[in-house]
Amino acid sequence: MSVGGRAGCRVRISGAWRLAVAVIVSALVLPAAEADPATGGAPPLGNITGQFLVATDELRDPRFTRTVVYIVRHSDEGAMGFVVNRPIATGPLAEVLAPLGMDTTGIRGEITAYYGGPVEPALGFILHTIDYVGTGTLFVKGTIALTANPAILRDIGRGAGPRRSLFAMGYAGWSPGQLEGEIAAGHWEVVPADETLLFDENNQTKWERAMARRSFRL
Repeated sequence: MSVGGRAGCRVRISGAWRLAVAVIVSALVLPAAEADPATGGAPPLGNITGQFLVATDELRDPRFTRTVVYIVRHSDEGAMGFVVNRPIATGPLAEVLAPLGMDTTGIRGEITAYYGGPVEPALGFILHTIDYVGTGTLFVKGTIALTANPAILRDIGRGAGPRRSLFAMGYAGWSPGQLEGEIAAGHWEVVPADETLLFDENNQTKWERAMARRSFRL
């Protein structure tokens, strides 16, 4: 799967950390992409915003092997989501904020960065519960929202952030009809999502537990 284009500005961070401020105004904008001819003629799929995609063994792309993807947007224009079971690095939250010129006074704790997907891997996004609303926060579905403003990380470090959150670098994107074709080909299962599994830190079993929801998919 591939989506081109740019969605924000990059900022280099020392060590293993890189964060970008993605400015999202009123809606998530999916970059343009060419349709995959192999998925043409796929049957229509109901809107799966706010659901999980669970990669099946038929999906051989190593970027998505045994991944669980949370879909934040799905429409006739394509889809966008974040892999939520592949942590890539853990480090002090203050080290993420300092290179951005943000005040780190009172910042405590560490944060884990997740591989969110292969598109724009230098862009940072935070999935979180809806008890937090900041600049650029977008409601996704149920109790889940999305923020791409690094101020949320500062608030998390000061104990004023959302109840639960997940920091993803990059995202997964599909052009019109592409995701429908991949599902029809048996590459993904669509299962109900909730914050309990989304934010669960037991990533080693998250794929198995998500796959076990197949009998309850909508």
